[in-house]
Amino acid sequence: MSIGGTISDAREHRGLSVADLSRRTRIREAIIAAIERDDFSACNGDFYARGHLRALARELGLESDALVREYDALTGGPRPGVGAMYPIDKGIKLRERRTPNWTLAMAVAIAIVAVFGVGRIMGSAIKTPEKQSVKVNSAPAAAKAAPPAAAPAAPAKAATHVTVKITATSEAWIQVRDAKNKNVFMGVIPTGDSRSFRVKEKARLTFGNAGSVQLNVNGRDLGAPGRPGETVKRTYGVEVPRPR
Repeated sequence: MSIGGTISDAREHRGLSVADLSRRTRIREAIIAAIERDDFSACNGDFYARGHLRALARELGLESDALVREYDALTGGPRPGVGAMYPIDKGIKLRERRTPNWTLAMAVAIAIVAVFGVGRIMGSAIKTPEKQSVKVNSAPAAAKAAPPAAAPAAPAKAATHVTVKITATSEAWIQVRDAKNKNVFMGVIPTGDSRSFRVKEKARLTFGNAGSVQLNVNGRDLGAPGRPGETVKRTYGVEVPRPR
């Protein structure tokens, strides 16, 4: 029996429709239907085809390694890694537009005015005419000039960015988007490599093979976000996330 026939029979034996299997594996219905016809062109390459076969086998109780070996025999064996075939995009560095720190500027201005005022008072006392010294001596001692007011401490800035570091224990496809759903990075991280991103407000992550990466968010190690071959989506904000 072909690969597609094996998957189709297993699905029907479990009483599942293509839509049911799509919801459980998060693989599009069109791709599942094509695989059951032994058409792997919709998988967009051998790397993703193997990942889909493993996910379907795990859900249907089939032996994933056997399906992958049969696929490799059908297509002529493993191909060169995706990282060697397609250039890996570099992360987009987002430049933060800095705004003036009005609180700090106001504190500095107050300190300058206070120092200038004390200087004026001390200068006037030095230039007082000698004939007025008798009156000054008879009067009570002048009160000492008050020290300049301490500048108010600038309030601590709240965190505005999410820091994400992704390390691939084996070749893994990832996508990183910001709070406005704008694409920051999409590509494959080769085995043993790491990628770091600093995203404003919120980071939306999609992992094509969630068990093959180690995730660190805001300095907190979270481990693998899912199982090998599983497609997982995660969203993290500026708060420190809880570990898995």
